[in-house]
Amino acid sequence: MEAPHRQAPAATLHRTVNSPQEMGELGHRLAKILRPGDLVMLTGELGAGKTTLTRGLGEGLGVRGAVTSPTFVIARVHPSLGSGPALVHVDAYRLGGGLDEMEDLDLDVSLPDSVIVVEWGDGKVEELSDDRLHVVIDRAVGDTTDEVREVTLTGIGGRWAGADLDSL
Repeated sequence: MEAPHRQAPAATLHRTVNSPQEMGELGHRLAKILRPGDLVMLTGELGAGKTTLTRGLGEGLGVRGAVTSPTFVIARVHPSLGSGPALVHVDAYRLGGGLDEMEDLDLDVSLPDSVIVVEWGDGKVEELSDDRLHVVIDRAVGDTTDEVREVTLTGIGGRWAGADLDSL
């Protein structure tokens, strides 16, 4: 059986984002297609916009509390203010042990009822779910302002087969 992190993409979308405001708006729109049990992995260098995207997700999901980087606490839970899923925001940057260290956070317990967003999760959280959305944020190259980002969203697994990422 093929390892979960090697599954073929089910859906892919590329977007150019021109400002932090647009990054937040992308997160807000993305929240509309997320549902309980979704795992979202964010990849990008420091300052790329991972937390800004997650802040937009939190606004779109209607969760309680300011969405800020969980770098020092590792994970923050933002309960829903309505009937939607909670947002669990994880920063795996300082976790070097892969899934062993991640298991200490009990994310698999939260996964069915929450949207879990993991910054710096590559090689660490893929085994939590066969279905996940991988978001890669790159600074645009060439003659552009520092705020332009190229965002690639790749849905992996059956959950994302036929997903309408183009609506983002």
